[in-house]
Amino acid sequence: MKIVVCLKQTPDTEATIKLTADKQGIEEQNIKWVMNPYDEYAVEQALRLKEKHGGETVVVCMGPDRVTEAMRTALAMGMDKGVHLKDDAFAHSDATGTAKALAAAIKPLSPDLILCGRQAIDWDMAQVPAILAELLDMPQVTVVAKMEMGADGKSAVCNRRIEGGEEVVEVKFPAVLTCDKGLNEPRYASLPGIMKAKKKEIKPLGLAESGLSANDVGKASSKVQILEYLPLPERPPGKVFKEQETPDMVKQVVKLLREEAKII
Repeated sequence: MKIVVCLKQTPDTEATIKLTADKQGIEEQNIKWVMNPYDEYAVEQALRLKEKHGGETVVVCMGPDRVTEAMRTALAMGMDKGVHLKDDAFAHSDATGTAKALAAAIKPLSPDLILCGRQAIDWDMAQVPAILAELLDMPQVTVVAKMEMGADGKSAVCNRRIEGGEEVVEVKFPAVLTCDKGLNEPRYASLPGIMKAKKKEIKPLGLAESGLSANDVGKASSKVQILEYLPLPERPPGKVFKEQETPDMVKQVVKLLREEAKII
């Protein structure tokens, strides 16, 4: 069984995000970059399936040189090898361009299963896995919170979270699944795993090797164009009520909630 995990490197959730002066991006110099948290569930699920059913695991990631740090983390956890989509032409791709690049890297691998995180925590769009599945002509199941392999080893029964309940879906391989929190508990990389990861192969794949053209990826091909980044509006200072009788303060709070906040 061959399992591919699509991985993205994102800013740490505790990072302070500052915009560039021209509002066309973010200042990246002092940001701590990590493996997208939802992708950790995909990596862990791939490793558990390999441990139980055998096979090979491959992590695929697109981005500049710094993304290899996140890839090495996945390799230290136990993934077998990696493919790094690395080319300036890939920069500023939208979800469609990103999915095209991933599909070009993954198709020659002929995987039985492709695992992704449910979404990346930076853009929060959750579009790439669905587009990837369409490009590869594979069925897809999203926000998977539970997965059981079929007796034939060529299918799975997945529980996916929906509003107000759970949906149970049976899917035949090859397929694309997106992994949600609760599917498993991602392991920490061990010291031996970290040492082994340094020697594991990460194969670079540029635009020419991918078989794509500059019209398929990058900013020029993007169907979604970002005009400007804007900071979050500053929160107004809160109001403090003190040194008054409690009933009087309650009346003032209710009045403000009704007349200013307009939430009651």
